[in-house]
Amino acid sequence: MRAGELLCPRPEGLYCPPGDFFIDPVRPVARALITHGHSDHARSGHARVLATRETLDIMALRYGEGFAGATQAARPGETLDVGGVSVTFHPAGHVLGSAQICVEHGGLRIVASGDYKRAADATCAPFEVVPCDVFITEATFALPVFRHPPPQEEIARLLKSLAQFPERTHLVGAYALGKAQRVMKLLRQAGYDRPIFIHGALAKLSTYYQQRGIDLGELEPATVDNGARADFAGTVVIGPPAAFSDRWARRFPDPVACFASGWMRIRQRARQRGVELPLIISDHSDWDELTATISETGAGEVWVTHGREEALVRWCELAGIKARPLHLVGYEDEGD
Repeated sequence: MRAGELLCPRPEGLYCPPGDFFIDPVRPVARALITHGHSDHARSGHARVLATRETLDIMALRYGEGFAGATQAARPGETLDVGGVSVTFHPAGHVLGSAQICVEHGGLRIVASGDYKRAADATCAPFEVVPCDVFITEATFALPVFRHPPPQEEIARLLKSLAQFPERTHLVGAYALGKAQRVMKLLRQAGYDRPIFIHGALAKLSTYYQQRGIDLGELEPATVDNGARADFAGTVVIGPPAAFSDRWARRFPDPVACFASGWMRIRQRARQRGVELPLIISDHSDWDELTATISETGAGEVWVTHGREEALVRWCELAGIKARPLHLVGYEDEGD
């Protein structure tokens, strides 16, 4: 069997003809396999959804209990038969519940990575290298300029700023699923034991993380209405990036605008967003991690999708690995 007969791009997303299912489809389909809960990969309206228990729960929190006609939870490492095709979910290290999807049929094994990172993260299961014939990799930060520093160093910069400016609120922009909870956990691991104040948009998901045994410490609602502006001096407030452009952010005393993202490596992006303290904390692999992962899978062929595809394809070619871009559309950077 040729790789294109097992998985191929279609307008709805990556399609498996023998099993009649899609991986992370961007339109409603009859059967969808979902890698993780970010909205550019996990959408409502499918007839049937197969994903990890955590991803199904996250989709229910975001879209409501009726987000799909029927659901099935996949346990990591368990091989399932989907329309005659063997399917296995393996940890991707991206966010809670994130998984790579291994598809095997006719003596051919293809692994679709979804979004993934290799850096340690106490809020989700670590990435697992899965040997395969074809590896489908994301390429969000697939340029040599992107080399992420240890996240502990970035959190140390945040804590240093807190000590230097005790009269100011530190507002940290972090995406609601995964990034926000990771920043909270990194702060706790660094010894920060004061309450962390959070925007209401983070409450449900952060509570779910706590219910899954991930201790984020004391979290309080960041509502100035319930107290004086001065009450937030010297505190950490975490909210979704979109909230920093509305009146909510202007309620805090002399805020230090922070943003946790791999894109903060690019100074111009930080300036454009008005970020005073950029924190280079990414939930995607950097250039070195992407290339190392490709080598470790032993794949003879690599398909590159949603990101800086050309540079990674060229790296594969120079390394003697057959590669091509998939040019899938509809995927954004929600979890960067």
